Amino acid sequence: MTQNNGRPVYFVDGARTPFLKVRSGPGAFSAADLAVNSGRALLSRHSFSPTDLDEVILGSAMPMPDEANIGRVVALRLGCGHQTPGYTVMRNCASAMQALDSAAKDIQIGRADLVLAGGTEAMSRAPVLFNNDMVGWLGRLNGARSLGQKLAAIAKFRPRFLKPVIGLLKGLTDPVVDLNMGQTCEVIAHRFDVTRQAMDEMAVDSHLRLAAAFDNDRMTEVTPLYDPKRGEAYVEDTGLRRDSNVEKLSTLKPVFDRRVGLVTAANSSQITDGAAWLLMASE
Repeated sequence: MTQNNGRPVYFVDGARTPFLKVRSGPGAFSAADLAVNSGRALLSRHSFSPTDLDEVILGSAMPMPDEANIGRVVALRLGCGHQTPGYTVMRNCASAMQALDSAAKDIQIGRADLVLAGGTEAMSRAPVLFNNDMVGWLGRLNGARSLGQKLAAIAKFRPRFLKPVIGLLKGLTDPVVDLNMGQTCEVIAHRFDVTRQAMDEMAVDSHLRLAAAFDNDRMTEVTPLYDPKRGEAYVEDTGLRRDSNVEKLSTLKPVFDRRVGLVTAANSSQITDGAAWLLMASE
């Protein structure tokens, strides 16, 4: 990777976790856990110390409050030391790509020589939030001082206050045009004449190619995950459908536009937990 006025950038090595399809409830691993797992596996393959890294850059679209500046949190957990900068970038789905771009620019201009850059997400742990009515009611209740004020505040509670705000749905919806990612996909498909058949064929091909890659030991970058609480080990992507075929997919109904839509649960991107890293360096 080169730029006319900068130093060349080299991709040295890479690693990722298996991508775990979200089922029901929070997954076993936080976003930081996932990044640390694959990061340790990657760094263990090299002779240098984690403290030799010039910086750690991690993309994440929805880190949890207890993992604020998750790039720094992960850098410390990887043993990079307090002197190694670690920071987080956010560009929605392109957050990890932004991390790589930031790393490349720092190497090109001579600011860094060895950078660990990647992305992590635990979408299963996206928060479920109180709506504004509930937040306002809790504020009034907390501000009540006398027993009479507290009883008056309690009397104003309404069951609708308990309707949650699904953080994941909010995060996947564009606040400017108010379209979620599935609806946006429908718009793009109709604009560029992408057919349902083409979508289904690409989805099937993706699953079959991934299955073949795992079966032929081509996915050496995948580092296993182990959940001690459940006694489960994950060695490949759990959303992989080895029996996928176009005939099955063609029977599914569209999700986002039930009348004339094309996007189904099978030909759209899965909601997953996972992390991936690239080790980048100057010459």
